[in-house]
Amino acid sequence: MPKMKTKSGAAKRFRVRASGSIKRGQAFKRHILTKKTTKSKRQLRGTTAVAAGDRAHIRAMMPYA
Repeated sequence: MPKMKTKSGAAKRFRVRASGSIKRGQAFKRHILTKKTTKSKRQLRGTTAVAAGDRAHIRAMMPYA
């Protein structure tokens, strides 16, 4: 049986923490920033955890993470 491949797009976007939760970068901060308020752009900094409903999908894309 061959090894399963990791989806390279998922590997670039997600990291699995030691606790098992998955961290991701915030969306909506790439372009069209002029109409967004300074407060909303500031709050989109940093990383956040993946929602519980999406965790199983990402785990399947990253079998060895």
